Amino acid sequence: MAFHEVRFPASLSFGSVGGPERRTEIVTLANGYEERNSPWAHSRRRYDAGLGLRSLDDVAALIAFFEARFGQLHGFRWKDWADFKSSVSGRAATHFDQLIGHGDGVGRVFALRKDYASGDQVYQRPITKPVAGTVLVSLARRPMVESEAWEVDAATGMITFADPVPEGVEVRAGFEFDVPVRFDTDRIQVSVASFQAGDVPAVPVVEVRV
Repeated sequence: MAFHEVRFPASLSFGSVGGPERRTEIVTLANGYEERNSPWAHSRRRYDAGLGLRSLDDVAALIAFFEARFGQLHGFRWKDWADFKSSVSGRAATHFDQLIGHGDGVGRVFALRKDYASGDQVYQRPITKPVAGTVLVSLARRPMVESEAWEVDAATGMITFADPVPEGVEVRAGFEFDVPVRFDTDRIQVSVASFQAGDVPAVPVVEVRV
């Protein structure tokens, strides 16, 4: 198994349906109260790539991509059009979008992440597949120049500074990102007649841990 650093055609993922899922184990006690627990620290996203197909050329592109990934064997990048950048929807990413850490005077490496806040609760999502060329970084809200002060590994989402970050200094970042996924099926069934009649194939895609 390997991960291919290639993005599923964005024009095909645009019409897809999907989003995050959680796994919750619920036990109902004799007194009617519940005990709830989740074995997952992070959510997992699922999509249906078939809904983005609009023509037979799209079908051909899907099949070529599927064959090149050997079905479920190899992972790939996926653009989630509903959630693909560090900023709020409709705004461009900035250097200050996400707080990813504080300097301690020694460390130089920081992991990209995105915060999802509601009330007093915040979920921190690891971002492991940033889009190269879109990452912006600041220290103490001062934009830093890539290649001079820092560099990013687009395959892991790790930011490495040229020098240790001074103690207490905020490290912030803005970026676009992809979701690491694989096909959740080893078979794609397409009927030309039914496709032309509006019946598109189901092509499930599921997020993978990398």
